[in-house]
Amino acid sequence: MHGIAEWRDFFGACAGASAALAGLIFVALSVNIARILEFEHLPARAAAAIGALMLILTASLATLAPQPVWALGAEVMGLTVLAWLLQVASALDSRKASLKYGRPTREHVSEIVFGQAQMAPFALGAGLLVAGYDAGFYWLAGGAVTIFILAVVNAWVLLVEILR
Repeated sequence: MHGIAEWRDFFGACAGASAALAGLIFVALSVNIARILEFEHLPARAAAAIGALMLILTASLATLAPQPVWALGAEVMGLTVLAWLLQVASALDSRKASLKYGRPTREHVSEIVFGQAQMAPFALGAGLLVAGYDAGFYWLAGGAVTIFILAVVNAWVLLVEILR
């Protein structure tokens, strides 16, 4: 067991990067808000994207606080549930939009799959930390990388694809 100390630099970098990407999504929202509001599923998608980045930010900050690993795991699990609820709301709105506007099924299914793919590593990692396994940090790291990749995709959709 190596513990939290070996992960502090990684999660410190994650905190800064997630805050910057969340800011980019806020800019995308402010620049294109009228167009985004024309599509009833996009506000929930934007909220889910910001929520996922806030999961990285808050989980990363929690790793920097001195506390037992099990307590960190419990905190991350609670934060993951909150972010997951935003993903579920986004998936429901995406499904409604698919039915109402005849959007291709692959679009709505990919939104659901990608949303869940962001949350699953955090839930698993948090569970492992609660159980006392430092392997949970690897799952949190994998979840953070997954969210970073998909946050860039969401920022692209909200900045560029929305204007097509």
